[in-house]
Amino acid sequence: MQLRAEGISRRYFRKHGEANYFEAVRSVSLTLESGTFTVLNGKSGSGKTTLLNMLAGLLIPSEGRVYLDKTDLYALEDKDLSGLRNKRISVIPQGRSSVDTLSVYENILLPGILYGGAPQTEEAENWMEVLGISGLRNALPAELSGGELRRMAIARTLTASPEVILADEPTGDLDDDNTTVVLTAFQQAAKAGKTVLVVSHETDAEAYADRIYHMNNGTLE
Repeated sequence: MQLRAEGISRRYFRKHGEANYFEAVRSVSLTLESGTFTVLNGKSGSGKTTLLNMLAGLLIPSEGRVYLDKTDLYALEDKDLSGLRNKRISVIPQGRSSVDTLSVYENILLPGILYGGAPQTEEAENWMEVLGISGLRNALPAELSGGELRRMAIARTLTASPEVILADEPTGDLDDDNTTVVLTAFQQAAKAGKTVLVVSHETDAEAYADRIYHMNNGTLE
């Protein structure tokens, strides 16, 4: 499995300022292979999240193409792209991504039962235990801390076991012990054949990575 970006850029147009647009990502080409843990670092505002969202099929590039194997993501109809993302790509965003009316356990199981799938109960129980949130299974998202919400989102992704895992600052709300647990889990997922990309402005993940890229002012280095 291969996730590949070819010359993708993203421009945001604006009415004021010296230029009439802002280029958040500048002609990036990148290939992410299965079985590989890749880290993308860089300062806040360097274009990391924009690049991740384009790779995930969530943000249409101004230029260039994104392929999952031979499938051009942005040539798909919205329904087909949504179905592909649910089955093959999982994004762990910086912000909240929970359904507030569902419990922790129900949130974790949700991706597996969308589109008529079966609940992956054994996997959910395992990852809740590994990530230290088993005692919160019946809690609602509003009752959780930022770090607990982040671990719930990570457990949901690992339970769904997609081919591609794209994580945006996944350890930002975590202490050192939980950071180690999460990065070890991502490393194990990569060794099991998943494609893993972690975006971070910290250096913790670099020790676990097979490849490290740096983003600076919208350019990949």
